[in-house]
Amino acid sequence: MLRLAITCLIMLTGIVMLQDRWLYFPDKAAVADIASERLRAWPTPQDFRGLVAEPAGVVRGTAVVFHGNAGHAGHREFYAAALTRLGLRVILAEYPGYGPRDGAVGEKNLVADAEQTVALAHRLYDAPMLLIGESLGAGVVAAASASQRDATAGLLLITPWDRLANVATLHYPWLPVQWLLNDRYDSATHLASFDRPVLVMVAERDSIVPARFGTALYDGLAAPKRLAVVKAADHNDWIEHIDDTWWREAIAFLLGDSP
Repeated sequence: MLRLAITCLIMLTGIVMLQDRWLYFPDKAAVADIASERLRAWPTPQDFRGLVAEPAGVVRGTAVVFHGNAGHAGHREFYAAALTRLGLRVILAEYPGYGPRDGAVGEKNLVADAEQTVALAHRLYDAPMLLIGESLGAGVVAAASASQRDATAGLLLITPWDRLANVATLHYPWLPVQWLLNDRYDSATHLASFDRPVLVMVAERDSIVPARFGTALYDGLAAPKRLAVVKAADHNDWIEHIDDTWWREAIAFLLGDSP
């Protein structure tokens, strides 16, 4: 029994120490490899925090996008393509440890860095400013918006969870994840008193963060809020199931000019 207990303890210790490798999947790339004439290094190549794309005409506002847990910001050009057509300046924010950026991953570092990115964007550009978070990015946005509420006009949360522990319990039901998780990403608590427009988008067939977790987050939000269910979509293919009309209606709601 003692040998079994020691073995279990070693296994659990390993899980705690290595869990960052299960949650974060950063790709590294140089600034020169992901920046272009359309997607410029922001705010500068030397102080890189992401990529920025400007609309062709009048700027209606700025959208700061925080991506999911894999790849880097340069893989998310589809946000810039969709949102610049609606007159939004788009910043594809990058996390510490991802793309060209140094730094350690982890909830504390990612959220603190996101707060700095949002504050800088607010300082550089006129309001309104929207925050968009996808999957892991939704957890980052939920936490960062708590301290950046005055800088934020609205939130778009794509395939989010209510609490990371609930998702982890689904995928690892045999583990005491409530005790083991270093990073909590408790979006339900972070957004409990948030009073700006929030649009929660869930993918109907999401196999990674099932739609019920996003719906649970939505249920706990204060108005104004809107829930969008993308039919037949999974966690990573939702972009193939929406069109310009969807984006236009979403942004109109968040900016407060929907019919």
